[in-house]
Formats: sequence, C-alpha cells, structure tokens
Amino acid sequence: MKTTIYTLGVLCCSVITVACSDKDVNMGADYSSMVNTLIGTDFTGNTYPGAQAPFGMVQLSPDNGLPGWDRIAGYFYPDSTIAGFSHTHLSGTGAGDLYDISFMPVMLPYKEAEAPLGIYSKFSHDEEEASAGYYRVKLKDYDIDVELTATERAGVQRYTFPGGDGAVLLNLRKAMNWDKTLDTRLEIVDSVTVCGYRYSTGWARDQRTYFYAKFSRPWDAVTIDSKPIIEENGDSIGESVIAQFNFATQPGEQIVVTTALSGVDVSGAELNHKAEASHFDFDKYVANVKAQWNKQLGVINVDYDSNDDGVVFYTALYHTMIAPTIFSDVDGKYRGPDNKIHVADGWTDYSTFSLWDTFRAAHPLLTYTQPERVNDMIKSFIAFYEQNGRLPVWNFQGVETDMMIGYHAVPVIVDAYLKGIGDFDVRKALEACVASANLDEYRGIGEYKKNGFIAYDVTDPYNSDNWSLSRTLEYAYDDYCIAKMAEKLGDKPLADEFYARSRNYRNVFNPATGFMQPRNSNGEWQPAFNPDEYTEHICESNGWQYLWSVQQDIPALIELVGGTEKFSNKLDSMFTYTPAESDLPIFSTGMIGQYAHGNEPGHHVIYLYNKIGKPWKTAEYAVKVMREFYFNAPDGLCGNEDCGQMSAWYVFSAMGFYPIDAVSGEYELGSPLMKQTRINLANGKVFTITAHNLSRENIYIKSVKVDGQPYKKSFITHDMIESGSSVELEMTSEQGHVWY
Repeated sequence: MKTTIYTLGVLCCSVITVACSDKDVNMGADYSSMVNTLIGTDFTGNTYPGAQAPFGMVQLSPDNGLPGWDRIAGYFYPDSTIAGFSHTHLSGTGAGDLYDISFMPVMLPYKEAEAPLGIYSKFSHDEEEASAGYYRVKLKDYDIDVELTATERAGVQRYTFPGGDGAVLLNLRKAMNWDKTLDTRLEIVDSVTVCGYRYSTGWARDQRTYFYAKFSRPWDAVTIDSKPIIEENGDSIGESVIAQFNFATQPGEQIVVTTALSGVDVSGAELNHKAEASHFDFDKYVANVKAQWNKQLGVINVDYDSNDDGVVFYTALYHTMIAPTIFSDVDGKYRGPDNKIHVADGWTDYSTFSLWDTFRAAHPLLTYTQPERVNDMIKSFIAFYEQNGRLPVWNFQGVETDMMIGYHAVPVIVDAYLKGIGDFDVRKALEACVASANLDEYRGIGEYKKNGFIAYDVTDPYNSDNWSLSRTLEYAYDDYCIAKMAEKLGDKPLADEFYARSRNYRNVFNPATGFMQPRNSNGEWQPAFNPDEYTEHICESNGWQYLWSVQQDIPALIELVGGTEKFSNKLDSMFTYTPAESDLPIFSTGMIGQYAHGNEPGHHVIYLYNKIGKPWKTAEYAVKVMREFYFNAPDGLCGNEDCGQMSAWYVFSAMGFYPIDAVSGEYELGSPLMKQTRINLANGKVFTITAHNLSRENIYIKSVKVDGQPYKKSFITHDMIESGSSVELEMTSEQGHVWY
C-alpha cells in the first residue's frame, strides 16, 4: 500500500417524505413532486431512490454499503446505514452491478466497520426526502445534510456541514454484489478538480467509467490511498484508489461537488462537465431537472380520486423514463460493444435495455410518451448490430450481458416501424432482425430452425439455465414480428418463412397434458411433467405461466387448448389454483393462484378474458392487481421493477387498456383507475379516455363510445390514439356486460 499526502499544491492531468401538492396535477401542479422514488426500495422492487434526469446517464443514489439480493440497486429501505453516494445504478434488475464513482462526506474521525460495510453513517427515514430529480438525507453520525440532483450526464451533490474538521471520501475501490473492480485511476487537476476512471467487470464485462469532478471550494489537504488489485493466482491487474479530501468547515457551510461521467475517456467526461455542470448553483440544477421531469411526466394527465393514486401513477410513469439510459457524450461519442469509439451523428446512443421484460409494455408506452427517443433507441440497436454482429439481448454500459432469452429488440423495432415512428434505416433494421434470428450457433437457434423446437437435453454454452421451452416460445413470437415487418415491406418470401417459424409454438404443446411441455432431442415429451414445478427448462416460471406465451395467435391457442369453454376453464384455474404445498422461488411474487404479477411472462394474461367474451373478469383481476400490488409505500411494488416494465403495466392498466401483443397496435380495454386520462401526443393531438360513473364498485365497462359513436370491439387501436380520439366508457357495478 502507498499513501500520498498533498496540500494545496497542484498536479496536472488532461419514513417517506414526498412534497405533494394538494392542487390537482391537471391544473398545473408540480408533476415531479408527485413522484415518490422510495416506492420499490423495499420488498422485491430493487429500485433506487436517488436523483436522475429523464433517461440520464447518471443515477446518483445512496448505497447502504452491504451486498445482497435485497441491495441490488444499492439501497434497501429497511437498512439503517449509508456508505456512499455512487453515480450509476440499475433500476429493479435481478442482478447487481455498477455503483461507480462513490462519494461520502464525513466529519473526522469517521466511523468505519469491518468489510464489506467500511466507512458509513447511520440515517433515519424521518430525515429523508425523495422525488423526481432530487434526494436529501441527513447522515446522523456526522450531522451532515446531503442533497443530490442530476443533469443527463452529471451528478450534483450539496453537503451542509455542522462545522469542524470534515472530509469527502472518493472511493473507486469498493465493489458490491456482481461487480468487481479491475483498475482505477485518480489524478489531481487543480485545487478543486479531479478526474480519472474506474474499470470493472461483473454482470457486464469490461465496463469503463470515466469521470471529471469539481468541488465548489479548494480542499485543505488530500490523501490518496492506492493499493494493487491482486488476482487469486497472485497476478496484479491494476490499482485501486480511495481519496480523502479534507475541509475545515464553518457551521452551516455548504460544499457542492459536480461530477460528469463518460464511457469514452476522461476528455469526454470533461466535455460533458463543461456542457452540463459548469456552475455550483445547486438550486438551479434542481429547478432545471424538475422542469425536465415536469415536461416528460406532463405528457399524460390523469384525474384521480386520492393523492396516493396520483403518486402511484406518476411514480410508475417516472419509472418508465429512467431506463434505457443515455450512453453517448455531448459530442456524440460512445464506446461500442466492440470496445471502439463511435460517433452518434445527429442522434443519441442509448444503453441499459432489459428487453426480455420491457418489450411487452414499456417500449410500446414509449412510442406515445417518447417517440423521438424511440427512434434513437432503434438507431442504437442498429449500431449495436453493426458493431457486435447481432442485436442486443440485455446490454448496459455498451456491453452485452447475454442475460435472459429471445431476440426481443425485434418487437421494439417492429412496433416502431408499424407505427411509422422515426427516420431509422428500415432495411438495415430488418437485416439486423433477420441476422439475429439466424445465428445458428447462438442459444439453440439452429436447432430451433431445424426441428421447430429446442430440446431440453441439449447443452448450450450460451445458456447454462437451459430454458428450452421458454426459448422456443419466445423465438416464435419474435419470428412473427419479423414476418409482419417483412410483409409490410413487400418481402413475401421472407414473411412466409418467418410466419412459418412463428407457428413453432405448436411443437411444444402437448394435448395429453394441456400445457406447453419440454421435449428432448428425440422429440419425446419430458417424463413426469408437472406444470406446477419450476424447472430449468422454463425461464423463471412454470408450465402454468408459460402456457399463454402465444401473444401472436390467441385464437389458435384457444383452439389448441380445446376451444373457448376449455380455454375459459383453464384461464380460471390459472387464477384460482394453488398447490397444497408451494415453495415459490424468489421471482414468483404478486401471486394470484398461479398468476405471478411480480414477473413478466404473464403480464398479458389478465387481458385474455376479453378474447373469450368475459371482459368483466379482465376488469376484476386488473383492479385487484392495481389495488393490492401497487401502492404508495416503499414496498409498493410486488416484484423487480425491471427497468420500467412493472410500472408500464400499471400505467397502461390505470389508463384502462393494455397490449396483449406488443406489435399488434391493439390495446385491450380493462378497467381504468383514472376518471379521465389525456395523452398529449407528439403530433399535437390529445387522446382522451373518460370513465363515466367510475368508482371502487363501478369497475365494469357497460358500454363504449369512440368519438361519440357506439363502439363494438374489445380493444382500441393505435390509430385511434394517434388521431386523438375520444373514448368514453360507461362504468357499472354489474358483472356480465359485453359491449362488443
């Protein structure tokens, strides 16, 4: 270990508190203050409460300092310690990574516990605030108030000291959960400026985070603790650094720290800093980011009965707008999956795509709330394909993780194309979709193409979890999406090929059991199959939950199951059957019978009742989920947020409709929680859906009008929304009404 002490000399280098207004949000109240970023920080939500601009590169948030499943987002509400405020976090994922560039203000001497906690402070939720773009907490052991806010590419911290000998620690060494530090560097630019990097690996390999930070006043002294990082074999792979910046402070003195990030290099971080963090007026940063959030959240206006309903809705909408994340610098440069520097010319590169989750509803929602960003996201997909040979599966920090299954960038591309969004290269996008679907050596695709299913007894180096049944079903859906795009582009042979592939779901339906069932390489059904069991052949689910994964062809699924009556009975059983002994895995939460709302594969299932003429059951279960599994408290999410999908389900359902098939342009009507919803579209039009006589008892749709005329379908369409139609629902407390 080496310790270096510098004075002012210069080295060179290139309880929940939510401020909610009583005023109706539709009358111009502060949307950002309706967001409670503590929702999801308890139970299994795995969200972080800190500050972020919409889709921002920086997610500046407190870390409790301990590893574990509950702390994957860095923060777990039941904890009582804070050990730093780091600049990168993942929202509601099932894997822990990032936590880059961590600062911690202290008074000397500071408190330090044994690893892994290290230097820390106690805190209380009574002295904590959290809303969109702003976070505040008091570090009890030091009597220091910490406030956080952010720009797109920079984090801004304000520390209010009690007076006395204080310090700010910059920890580039610490790693938690799946994350591992590979190398760090810290350089002193001048008496208020530092820069450097942190290289790490974990869920995403070879992550590179560069930073450029300024303090609002010179430090009195700085101590840099550097030590080598030693591998198990004894090799030294890099250096790890912790810096301590000492300040003699007056009572009430405030120090502001501005830190910009880049995935390119230190010069990129410095450029981002000059563009977005050039001053130390913390309140101005807060006002700016809240204005950004008010603009984004104000795309949807809702009328609600209780303040809690408003908070839950706008927090859910907020959660759909923090990922994917901006990854290119202000000059357009970004690091690609090939580890080369590229330039996004006239567009913004995005990363953090949890596509197995978000293709279902989060991305369809963005086509209405963020169409310009959707265009850039698809350009990001195309660039990723050109640099990596295939579309992303689950990438962040510009790096592929190969987590989860399917090639679900495809439905995101196809949905945008069919809706006429953007100016991306459509032919290149289709090429990327087809190429990704034809990688024969990747995750059983060649076997799937040859045999029409993936066998459970064939090993796959790309997918140690197997998940053979789920992969078959999800490939079939993605193939259907490719076929739709090819068909609209006039490529009939390609469309026919992929429509044929999209029917491969039939190859894993066993009429003898009435379920989708794994098969081996000889085509034999898995013996002793039990649809209740969670096995390695089905992705984070069981046979009940994956039976319905034929979003592209529900009429055919009804036929396979045995017709409308048998399908209806099976669907009823999905929500009523609970095994006598049930040892559920960690991802099976929000349970209603076999329905698991806390995980994504079944998110469309409630709306299938519409397809068999029983929409009142859709209404009942949709309202049950919204009322029981989403609420204004830290444990107000029943499962991993998964980068916006859990919240997108709520946003759609609370408005009164939801897409069974993400690329169909059709949205099944359910039961709204909001008396009226207005979507302010990018084309200047306003789509309105009004629920007359809505109450906690009147949850069933009796009749529907569109633009004043009686309407006789179970769904509304994209064209209705985009044209600014007015949909009126007459609500009743009586079951059994079928308006279509």
